[in-house]
Amino acid sequence: MSAPVIIEATVKQTATLIFMHGLGDTGHGWSSALAAIRPPFMKVICPTAPTQPVSLNAGFRMPSWFDLKTLDIGGPEDEPGIQTARDNVHGLIHKEVSAGIPANRIVLGGFSQGGALALYSALTYDQPLAGVVALSCWLPLHKQFPGAKVNSDDVPIFQAHGDYDPVVPYKFGQLSASMLKSFMKNVTFKTYNGLSHSSSDDEMDDVKNFITLSLLFSVSGHNQ
Repeated sequence: MSAPVIIEATVKQTATLIFMHGLGDTGHGWSSALAAIRPPFMKVICPTAPTQPVSLNAGFRMPSWFDLKTLDIGGPEDEPGIQTARDNVHGLIHKEVSAGIPANRIVLGGFSQGGALALYSALTYDQPLAGVVALSCWLPLHKQFPGAKVNSDDVPIFQAHGDYDPVVPYKFGQLSASMLKSFMKNVTFKTYNGLSHSSSDDEMDDVKNFITLSLLFSVSGHNQ
């Protein structure tokens, strides 16, 4: 994996956001938008996925966290690839924890395939995190849950989706959210009317508020 894009905190760092981009993008794709909304004490890490063939795109090589075979609900998934990517994300979390940032001050996030990876990585991490930002995405390997979940039931999850998404169907996001709500206590699913497979100013404002609130809760003892 190439070196991640890192935006250091502008004051003493007490929190971290690790955010995974979508298929075919790089860490640079989201770094400036996230830098504009993060609190000054938060470091932002935007890793770049390894370049590999993607079945969904006729085997073309592009940055991809794991192979995508289909975007149909219930279709075949690249379980070994998802688990390898998850291990890499857990490695990034461990690095921050080793540097003195507690897990409950770390937010995982991502867009599309990166959001799917953020959800899977958070649910299978063994310490409570500050929160998860899951944009225009789905819960991968959903049949493994809730059995595969090792994290706390009350980790806050903010899931967001445009209802005009032609890439990751809105229904896919809705189904993932309703499944998450069946075993997680703090799931928000926000719909953005008219939004396609992208982000918007409204959505980024909501992400900013979610991150701020999640970190406030982690200070006051929630999620310990």
